[in-house]
Amino acid sequence: MDTKLNSEKKAQTLKIHPKDNVIVALADLRKNDIVHWNGTEYLLKENIPAKHKFFENDMKAGEEIIMYGVLVGKTQMDVEKGSRVSVENIKHAAQPYSYRGIKPHWQAPDVSKFANKTFNGYHRSDGRVGTANYWIFIPTVFCENRNMDVIREALQNELGYGVTDKYKSFTHELVNAYEENEDINKFELTLAPDPTGNRVFKNIDGIKFLNHQGGCGGTRQDSEMLGKLLVAYANHPNVAGVTVLSLGCQHLQVNDLKDDVKKLNPDFDKPFLIYQQQQIQNEEKLISLAIRETFKNLIEVNKQERKPAPLSKLAVGVKCGGSDGFSGISANPSVGYTADLLVALGAKVLLAEFPELCGVEQNLIDRCVEEKSAEKFIHLMQTYDEQAHAVGSGFYMNPSPGNIKDGLITDAIKSAGAAKKGGTSPVVDVLDYTEPATKPGLNLVCTPGNDVEATTGKAASGATLILFTTGLGTPTGNPICPVIKLATNSKLAKRMHDIIDIDTGPVIEGEKTVEQMGEEILEYCIKAASGEIIPKAVQLNQDDFIPWKRGVSL
Repeated sequence: MDTKLNSEKKAQTLKIHPKDNVIVALADLRKNDIVHWNGTEYLLKENIPAKHKFFENDMKAGEEIIMYGVLVGKTQMDVEKGSRVSVENIKHAAQPYSYRGIKPHWQAPDVSKFANKTFNGYHRSDGRVGTANYWIFIPTVFCENRNMDVIREALQNELGYGVTDKYKSFTHELVNAYEENEDINKFELTLAPDPTGNRVFKNIDGIKFLNHQGGCGGTRQDSEMLGKLLVAYANHPNVAGVTVLSLGCQHLQVNDLKDDVKKLNPDFDKPFLIYQQQQIQNEEKLISLAIRETFKNLIEVNKQERKPAPLSKLAVGVKCGGSDGFSGISANPSVGYTADLLVALGAKVLLAEFPELCGVEQNLIDRCVEEKSAEKFIHLMQTYDEQAHAVGSGFYMNPSPGNIKDGLITDAIKSAGAAKKGGTSPVVDVLDYTEPATKPGLNLVCTPGNDVEATTGKAASGATLILFTTGLGTPTGNPICPVIKLATNSKLAKRMHDIIDIDTGPVIEGEKTVEQMGEEILEYCIKAASGEIIPKAVQLNQDDFIPWKRGVSL
């Protein structure tokens, strides 16, 4: 793909790869329009909305559709040159894959301008560096969610971490107006001052609560996996300390949690407070004890301060959600270039969402530096897809109605664009769900495509920042890993400016190259990792956390 779309600032069409036989509309095109690409004229047979594709040639039923240079579907009927690609005329198809023993060769990008740059992070005793400093509350079982909510209400606003005060004040005004028989329509919400100025503990970025619906019932395997997930969060470099609330009789026992901590990190040295409700006098005692002892430890961890660290200490997850037909053209390739810069600097990059790697498996297998990693990836992909087919689904059913409406007609089209987030570097490791990333370079992490399940799993593997691209708009965040939102188009960036951090629309407009945008994204990451910029999802306390039970989730 040309990294700058066209010398004209508002090109109407784009052919992404020389092998492609479909062309992307960069703007709304109308029936009977004559459009051009690379010296060829195309008479459009129907309206082609922006982000959608039209056929380059007449094709017979059963012929292969190529996009991003790979197989993404097959025609279901005869189609005419200039007609729109749709769910009616093509169906999902992807090429078979296997380990071929290919040794990856990679030309790293020039990183000289970033070579001496640092970020200010929180240094942990094991050598890792966090981009934030959080205290987390963990329930071993859903029975403790109510107590978690009570503690959240008691702590967050009082310590200066709440974001709901403006809504409480607004509601208070409405109540007063109602009681005084005033017109409530005249009241508008006013912006609240920056809440960070009210924090009691300046070096603690938040108190986070990992409420969930697991820990008992279901299968023992579900509880075991939940334990590994919670321990991964406790061990995360962005976490300063942990308070655990347990009922006592649940599947996920406190001793199991302690054992998992020791297995994951034998030198774990963070405060790890545990309170079991069935062993404490009453609810008031449980909650007051947890609050008091947590507060005492917050005083201590607040003494930790940000210090310079090389960019090699970053671990950046890459994710897309609410994707559209521009995702694989603007935001994802730009993030992919950022990923390549990070790998060249010695950092870790985590690419997940295995259902959204369908169709690009061979490319990723050929990029694996070790055969065992390639075989592990093949096994995880095949097992996952077989489980989906066993319940009447499959990776081919991954695209959502919103994806399809905005041009992502098959899972292979969606996946080929989604994989661009991982850049072009070799794959150094393949990780199952909750396995920690330990090797610098590009790591593949097995998670669902589901936005929150994926970000939850990515943080568990050690991501300290997440770059999240979106074409339709989604507020997804994470309790402990700052999530940076990138819009694929400028219309979205303006319409949902309250959740978008970076606009990659200038790539579509031909105003910036993918490389230029990728470097800008890295500059933003450095500031976010240093606490100089607070991403919108963090500002909104968008603390989404959904454990994956390893059932079928696309």
